Amino acid sequence: MQTTVADHPLIAHKLTQLRDSGTDTPTFRRLAYELTTLLGYEATRNVKLAPRQVGTPVGIASGVRLARPVPVVVPILRAGIGMLDGISSLLPEADIGFVGLVRDEETLLASTYATRLPDDLTGRDTFILDPMLATGGSMETVIRMLADRGAATVTAICLLAAPEGLARLVTAFDSDVPSIHVVTGAVDTHLNAKGYIVPGLGDAGDRLFGTI
Repeated sequence: MQTTVADHPLIAHKLTQLRDSGTDTPTFRRLAYELTTLLGYEATRNVKLAPRQVGTPVGIASGVRLARPVPVVVPILRAGIGMLDGISSLLPEADIGFVGLVRDEETLLASTYATRLPDDLTGRDTFILDPMLATGGSMETVIRMLADRGAATVTAICLLAAPEGLARLVTAFDSDVPSIHVVTGAVDTHLNAKGYIVPGLGDAGDRLFGTI
């Protein structure tokens, strides 16, 4: 498994604003969109391409297009929805699936309540969206879903990650099939007793959508 921490001044600047407990919900949503776009640029660096020629006003240019079948983007509900517009601005042609997971706050274990994915992902690049890679339980569950459907690559885009979550994924996926890559804005110090990333940014879902 490969981990990339996107070390860029704009990411660091926007992530600092995102962490700030004084940042209101509309601003938090905008920052999540902007950060996802910046992280998505790095995450799609190795997306599969196919050659294409186009006519310009003065001649023929050799270029590329996204290879078929197109990538699949999978936000983990509910917080991953806050990242969907950001990656869709980069991959408007991508198909979109969904996985709904809820975490038991006592056991910290995630259970699935909704799944909408293609049955066959053979040869396809897939991208998982989840703002926080904390314990790694939800991410491991979704990666296994995609791997079981034959995904060629799985790239997780996370605003923040914890060392414990990354270590869990390394242990869970010790082979190169499928190729797994985590792209994140920062790796924080640790998880607290409730499984929250420290210093983190709090509950990403609540901050994106308000407390229900």
